Amino acid sequence: MTKVHVETYGCTRNRADAEMMEELLVRAGYELVESPESADYVVVNTCAVKDPTERHMSRRIRELIDAGKRVIATGCLPHVNPDAIDPRVSGILGVKSIDRIAEAISVAEGGGRLVSLEGWRERNPDKLELPRLWKGGVAFVIPIGEGCLNGCTYCATRFARGVLKSYRPELIVKWVKEALARGYREIQLSSEDTGCYGFDIGTNLAELLDEITAIEGEFRVRVGMMNPNHAMKILDGLIDAYLDGKVYKFLHLPVQSGDNEVLRRMGRGYTVEEFEEIVRAFRRKIRDLNLNTDVIVGFPGEDDGAFENTVELVKRIRPDKVNVSRYSPRPGTVAARWKQLPGWKVKERSRALHRLRLRIAHEINRGYLGREVEVLVHGAGEKGGTEGRTFNYKEIILDSGEAGEFLRARVDWAGSTYLRGTLI
Repeated sequence: MTKVHVETYGCTRNRADAEMMEELLVRAGYELVESPESADYVVVNTCAVKDPTERHMSRRIRELIDAGKRVIATGCLPHVNPDAIDPRVSGILGVKSIDRIAEAISVAEGGGRLVSLEGWRERNPDKLELPRLWKGGVAFVIPIGEGCLNGCTYCATRFARGVLKSYRPELIVKWVKEALARGYREIQLSSEDTGCYGFDIGTNLAELLDEITAIEGEFRVRVGMMNPNHAMKILDGLIDAYLDGKVYKFLHLPVQSGDNEVLRRMGRGYTVEEFEEIVRAFRRKIRDLNLNTDVIVGFPGEDDGAFENTVELVKRIRPDKVNVSRYSPRPGTVAARWKQLPGWKVKERSRALHRLRLRIAHEINRGYLGREVEVLVHGAGEKGGTEGRTFNYKEIILDSGEAGEFLRARVDWAGSTYLRGTLI
């Protein structure tokens, strides 16, 4: 029996795609194996969001082929920069062609090479109608759509994922119920932009959350990243949906820059003031909101004043976490054609913002010392002990606890990136 190993990189959305491909391979009679060393074929489900990531993907594919493995390249890289893929691969599938994974290996076994990179208009299957491999655990990722409605000047992911295609609410609810029946206790809603969910089919994220939280049982929902320009359109309903006890008080709202001119050049479609208005509205209703945001430093045209505006914004809104990215030009994007900032300056700004965000995060987390919090236990943690997530999705390490349990703990240590607690 032909043995296949699936290697996945990037976002939670890619993880869901990988589980779909794995189940399709099993149903086609292939044997899944845990390590690439024992595989005949390795499926590399790639990410191409940044230049360093792309280089890593390219290097990994080359290493596997040099080691004698036959590789099928999938994910975003085939769309974003196919030239970065070693020409010796045995097949290439785009993100809209993952349902052809068994066919790709079958063609390769027969000496051929399947390349399927159809665009979103030509081929856009409803992935929630594909089967999934149930791996077990506490958290289950459910994609609620694919593509977005933005036109960011720096983003190449949209070349792969295309324009928004929201999946039907009844299918999403069906998957939630099935996951809960199989013992999962955390539902992670994933998309390129959850904030615009449903705009193409006459519904929205707030209405979807209301349907999900109406499902019986004790579980939690983590809402994935949403862009401010779309969150603003459904703000009141969204906040009301977040008030439900089954929804983590976790908001991933990327600002990308604290300067309005840079935001305009980025094509983000909102202002700093609108971003802050959303944050204030959430914080008025939701105590201890865990606010995560993203910032790109070194974007073309970001002068010293623009960067200082970003620093001041971070100081003002005090996010629990800031994901800091150094701008890197992506193939085919508008921003790649603009004059780039010196690498040393981008690194300098990144380091400065990173130091600031760690200091603020530590100060916020120290405010949890001595508090009792609800925890959903996830299992053995990489930092030792047992890892769990608090009511607002902060990582907490406990001495014990069974995966899937809801427990109470007292926070007795706080770092900048996680907490430690004792069961009570």
